[in-house]
Amino acid sequence: MKASYAAVFAVVMLLLSQTQVSTAVTCSPAQLSPCVGAITSSSPPSGLCCSKVRQQKPCLCQYMKNPYLRKFVNTPNAKKVASQCRTPFPRC
Repeated sequence: MKASYAAVFAVVMLLLSQTQVSTAVTCSPAQLSPCVGAITSSSPPSGLCCSKVRQQKPCLCQYMKNPYLRKFVNTPNAKKVASQCRTPFPRC
């Protein structure tokens, strides 16, 4: 009986270690509003800004396809903010 519990426990632990949790990202450029100061000036990004950059990273290529958003997202300062937030800027 103890061996079967150990086997079940081992299988559950193996499955849990292989499970990847994925969450859907809602692409909204307004989510990057905490980064405006860092993108438009040389001030360092806040923790909230970095959190939002990481959340919105899957959306950056989509933003770069938009002519209005591209001029904000595809700038040296935006890339610098991503770098300071330790979030690699995507190649689109």
